Amino acid sequence: MAKFAANLSMMFTEVPFIQRFERAANAGFKGVEYLFPYEEDADVIAGELSKHHLTQALFNMPAGNWAQGERGMASIPGREKEFAEGVQTALKYAKALGCKQVHAMAGKVNENYTLEQQTACYIKNIQYAADVMAEHGIRVLIEPINTRDMPGYFLTTQKQAEALLPEIARENVFIQLDLYHCQIMEGDLLKTIERLWGKFSHIQIASVPYRHEPDSGEVNYPWIFKQLDEMGYEGWLGCEYHPAGRTEDGLGWLKQANS
Repeated sequence: MAKFAANLSMMFTEVPFIQRFERAANAGFKGVEYLFPYEEDADVIAGELSKHHLTQALFNMPAGNWAQGERGMASIPGREKEFAEGVQTALKYAKALGCKQVHAMAGKVNENYTLEQQTACYIKNIQYAADVMAEHGIRVLIEPINTRDMPGYFLTTQKQAEALLPEIARENVFIQLDLYHCQIMEGDLLKTIERLWGKFSHIQIASVPYRHEPDSGEVNYPWIFKQLDEMGYEGWLGCEYHPAGRTEDGLGWLKQANS
């Protein structure tokens, strides 16, 4: 049966971040994910995870100045030192939280560099992160993000990510398969899942096109969940969506999926 992780950056935002762990557990979630933990003390978060019997499924490495529009730096030449420092920060939190997966955001296409230069920089940085994390049994994830929600992002399609994996050539690097982004950019979800089988280790979900609960829109998620169960998927399904209303009021889909 599928394992669902609540994304606490988007869900249960009716309360402060630290209080969202209890809300998620009470709603029936067994795991959590979020964008960034770095404004909170790692030990405080670890305490919430332990108290509410939650697994930390995923979080992002530092991604630059988010408020000013930065979305990572892995592909941006000249910021290798900052990226490496972020890897160490993420490792500290991952160890404290018992988290076995971290996502390295690529950053946006930078007109000061050629695509070849950015690609080479990205490969080298992901290799560095993978080598650091491998010593602690942690995976590094790369995620294609759609151009509608994040214009100018470096990594936008599953085919691009798939082509990068052999260039990165690290056994602990996997794709973070966000079906919301994939549906917008490529569609053909089941065949994409089949093609990428063994190359991804985390899936995220949201309705398309409005990024709400996965029980509306153009994707038949109950059918997708059934296919994943039959295929033997054992990873997490991260619920990275904006609730249409109060978070708990929109969780009928979760009760149905867990029944």
